[in-house]
Amino acid sequence: QLVESGGGLVQTGGSLRLSCAASGRTFSSYCMAWFRQAPGKEREFVAGVNWSAGWTNYADSVKGRFTISRDGAKDTVYLQMNGLKPDDTAVYYCAAERASTYASRTSKDYDYWGQGTQVTVSS
Repeated sequence: QLVESGGGLVQTGGSLRLSCAASGRTFSSYCMAWFRQAPGKEREFVAGVNWSAGWTNYADSVKGRFTISRDGAKDTVYLQMNGLKPDDTAVYYCAAERASTYASRTSKDYDYWGQGTQVTVSS
């Protein structure tokens, strides 16, 4: 089970930190990722991390502004979002993929999903 939290309303240039708490199984052999979906748009990859190796990858649109990390002791993945823009407005989802390399950028590759948390950036 994946449970997201930390979404909300923020002004342009502001910051938010999303959390994804994992439970019910061991995710040490998984990649964890954040996806987002804006109204009328397809779900898109934002950032991913290999749980055991710590390898990270990012969408070009968020590189340098967002940081993904994980805390093994808390079984939690974070997405620190800085320099937020109105285009970042979306529902953000946490997902888990059984993989041993970098996180896939394709949503169909993921086995588990959270319920999503809304992020709204006002101009």
